[in-house]
Amino acid sequence: MKFDLHVHTYYSDGILSPAELIDLAVKQNLQGIAITDHDTILGLNEAIVYSKKYDNFKVIPGIEFGSVYEDEEVHILGYFIDYNDEELISVTKNLRHDRINRAIKMINNLNRLDIDVTIDDVRKHSGNDYIGRPHIARALIDKGYVGSIEESFEKYLNRGKPGYAERFHLSIEDTISLIKKSGGIAILAHPGLIKNKSIVEYTISKGIQGIECIHSKHTAEDTDYFIKLAKKKNLIVTGGSDYHGDLVRGELIFGKYFINIEEIPEMRGRLYNV
Repeated sequence: MKFDLHVHTYYSDGILSPAELIDLAVKQNLQGIAITDHDTILGLNEAIVYSKKYDNFKVIPGIEFGSVYEDEEVHILGYFIDYNDEELISVTKNLRHDRINRAIKMINNLNRLDIDVTIDDVRKHSGNDYIGRPHIARALIDKGYVGSIEESFEKYLNRGKPGYAERFHLSIEDTISLIKKSGGIAILAHPGLIKNKSIVEYTISKGIQGIECIHSKHTAEDTDYFIKLAKKKNLIVTGGSDYHGDLVRGELIFGKYFINIEEIPEMRGRLYNV
C-alpha cells in the first residue's frame, strides 16, 4: 500500500484543499496520505470525512512541528495524533497566532529594505488563520522582487537573512512529548536537510520513534544512509514528498515519494481506526 506520509494543504502553506489533495492522490495511484500541515490540525477532520468517498483510501491524521536546536531548524512529524486532544488544540492555536505576529515582523523588515509588500498582499496567498514564509514568498513574486519561492528564501526569508524574524518554537523534547501524549508517533522529518548531523543523534536520544528516510530533497546517498541508521537504531523508516501543491522544476513530485505502509507494523494496524 503506497502512502505519501508528508503532504500539506491550504490550512498551512500548501495550495490545495484537503479534497483536492485527496483527489490528486487517488489519480497518482496512492492508497493513502498523511496530512502534516505546519503547526495546525484544522484540516484533518475535513480530510478524513472527504476520504470516505473512496474505497480503500486512508488519510492519516498528522502534523509537522518546527523546533530550533543549535541554531538549526528541526522539523518533527506526528502521525495518528488525536486531533481532539485539548492540549494539542491549545498549543497549535497559540503557534498559529504567533506565526501571524512573526509574519508582521518580517513584512516590517522587508519594508525597511524598501520592499513594498503589505500584510494584505500576503493574505491573498494565505487563509484559515495561518501565515507562513511561503505566503510571504509568493507575495514577493507577485511584486516582482524575486522569481521563485527558493529565491525569496535565499535572499530574504531564511534564518540569518535580512527579512527573517524568529518565532516561538516548542523544544524538541516538548514536541516529541506532545505528539506521544496525543497518541501519536513522532518522526524526524527530512534529516538530510539538517547540516549538523549530531542533531539527528540528539533527537534519537530524546525519544524520536522514526526517521523520514525517503524525501523529495534527499539524495540517493541520504536515503541509503538514513535507512541504515534507522535500522541500526531500531527506528521506523518513513517517507514522503513534502508536497505543497507547487511543481518542482516543472515536475509533479506528488506520487513519486512514498512508503509501503504494510512494512510499518506500528502504523499498519492503526489504519483501521482512521
